[in-house]
Amino acid sequence: MSDDKKYITSEELKKHDKQDDLWISIQGKCYNVTDWVKDHPGGDIPIRSLAGQEATDAFIAFHPGTAWKYLDKFFTGYHLKDYEVTEVSKDYRKLCSEFSKAGMFEKKGHGVIYSFCFVTLLMSLSFCGVLLSQNFLVHMLSAALLGLAWMQISYLGHDSGHYVMMTNRGFNKLAQILTGNCLTGISIAWWKWTHNAHHVACNSLDHDPDLQHLPVFAVSTKFFKSLNSSFYGRELTFDSVAKFFVSYQHFTYYPIMCVARVNLFVQTFLLLFSTRKVPDRALNILGILVFWTWFPLLVSTLPNWTERFLFVLLSFCVTSLQHIQFTLNHFAADVYVGQPEGNDWFEKQTSGTIDIACVSWMDWFYGGLQFQLEHHLFPRLPRCHLRKVSPIVQDLCKKHKLPYRSLSFYEANVWTLRTLKTAAMQARGLLWEAVNTHG
Repeated sequence: MSDDKKYITSEELKKHDKQDDLWISIQGKCYNVTDWVKDHPGGDIPIRSLAGQEATDAFIAFHPGTAWKYLDKFFTGYHLKDYEVTEVSKDYRKLCSEFSKAGMFEKKGHGVIYSFCFVTLLMSLSFCGVLLSQNFLVHMLSAALLGLAWMQISYLGHDSGHYVMMTNRGFNKLAQILTGNCLTGISIAWWKWTHNAHHVACNSLDHDPDLQHLPVFAVSTKFFKSLNSSFYGRELTFDSVAKFFVSYQHFTYYPIMCVARVNLFVQTFLLLFSTRKVPDRALNILGILVFWTWFPLLVSTLPNWTERFLFVLLSFCVTSLQHIQFTLNHFAADVYVGQPEGNDWFEKQTSGTIDIACVSWMDWFYGGLQFQLEHHLFPRLPRCHLRKVSPIVQDLCKKHKLPYRSLSFYEANVWTLRTLKTAAMQARGLLWEAVNTHG
């Protein structure tokens, strides 16, 4: 009996990676998602990054089982002739299936309730310290508590962005706007836009926005060639200003992290008031207005400008611990240039991430994201399960000779500073060469 299926090769599939011609392959079946990309809940970036490729592992990672039924309407009728599944992908898909059958993606534990209660306590203590006391030290303690609250709120926003942590999607969206926009001033729409791109293109210098920090940071000398950012759609220019800042980045790393929150505020406004299509733009703007009402009012109740400045600075400094943590997870890991490859998706996640080792009672502090590799491999897995699956991931990495790096917080800082210093020394050489040449 003859095979009536229509086939195309991987090379032919690669030709369908244009903005007006987007195809992907999932389990060997080719789908035309050109029209769907503008309505994709995860945004257009993930699909564009994997267009023209076999993307089964990424699809499994980011979508629940209920998403499979929607694929049929996009089926082109073509199958991938040279479709193969690597041994590591087989094992990864088997794990995902086992976790799903065990209900782990749905069992979220009581961490969300505990976190909300903890955040409420921190915010209440901070507000009371500012409004009910005239003591300088109490005010500074209140600033620190507010910074700690922002850290925990960000973890809740992160959880709600990756999976439905509330009873339904409507309440989940409300939680996102509340935790992100209203309480921290950082748009959940901006976070989704950048974070989904980061997950799909983990540590690609030209596709992952979480590594694109010129002119202040460059984690690789490959940035010295002025790479073109496919995410921002512009060149990441390595000019004389970038040479100067990057030359001293191992010294400026911690000071800049202390005020990194300012950049997140700026990025939020740039996106919400841009011409780019933003889901729930009005709701996001409303949430931002809530933050920029209560926070300035709270600060204004402090007795003088010195205390106001120190209050804001200290709250930002405490929150910088979280910004540092996020960079430790990736700055010192392996990087590459180019489009992420769907057929080695698992391998890219292992090479681009570093875990932070800690005792179990400190999991709350890191929001589960100290298990960065586990989170990248299973982004829909609630944080309460990440420690449980860590040994399984380690065994899988060992079986396939893939890196599994788990460092202490101190070691991760050392690795990150060493990475920054290596690039800084080479940038400094280029800087002095330019000074000697041009005077």
